Amino acid sequence: MQRSTLLHLRIPFSFFLLPVFLFALSISNSVTWFSGAIVFVALHFFIYPASNAYNSYFDKDEGSIGGLKEPPKVTKELYWVALLFDTVGIILAAILSVELAALMFVYGLVSKAYSHPSVRLKKMPIAGWLTAGIFQGYFTFLMCIVGFDGGIAGDLFDIKIQIPAILSSFLLLGSYPMTQIYQHEEDGKRGDETISRKLGILGTFHFTALFFAFSCLGFVMFYYQYYSLGVAVSFQLSLTPILGFFAWWYFKVRGDRTKADFQNTMRLNLISSLVLNLYFLSTAVLFIN
Repeated sequence: MQRSTLLHLRIPFSFFLLPVFLFALSISNSVTWFSGAIVFVALHFFIYPASNAYNSYFDKDEGSIGGLKEPPKVTKELYWVALLFDTVGIILAAILSVELAALMFVYGLVSKAYSHPSVRLKKMPIAGWLTAGIFQGYFTFLMCIVGFDGGIAGDLFDIKIQIPAILSSFLLLGSYPMTQIYQHEEDGKRGDETISRKLGILGTFHFTALFFAFSCLGFVMFYYQYYSLGVAVSFQLSLTPILGFFAWWYFKVRGDRTKADFQNTMRLNLISSLVLNLYFLSTAVLFIN
């Protein structure tokens, strides 16, 4: 495998998508070490990297992208490795159930539609935003539950599963535009009209803050209703580092738009992922015990 191919898989970038997996893990009723490990490996080491690689192949970015400040030129090998990783992820999922394998296949198709020239959802600001938020949030959450619990349709439509699945999408719908905030010029060169380009730099901040507030309220109500006031309050307190950095960055950008750059975007992603991963992991251990 060429070095450029390995870099474009962006396997470490899967850490930023880990909160949905851990949130699903924390509310699962019958997860085992085996099922949890299979879902984790299939998603974060194969399905997500395959999506990264496939989209990189068609985007052919010259500027910074998520997880890569200076992306190398893509080769045809990247395309075939993306398909190979997708296949391996689906085979791993089939060890647990045919249903999980089918869901991962659907996820792969949708992620390809985001950048493939025949569809290219990335050119459609609302459709692209909704697709990313719903499939990386709601759909992935339910996919994890199917893997953990061998879930069937009746289980998946239980209110205690549907609410956190929807909350997962709210988090993604709010945060996703922020991941595009430094790519306005690059996207414009390709003719891609992302939701962040539509909103503008400050508009992206305001939009994210609004969605984040709604999702936080939803999480607090969910934890209070199904767990305890202490869990609800601890979730809110755990978000302090995210809110602090977001506010600091916002006021920096108000004074200088060039501060809406790759470096600060990755810092926000890292802080958010660390905080949410630690919180959901700790609640998973607590609730499972």
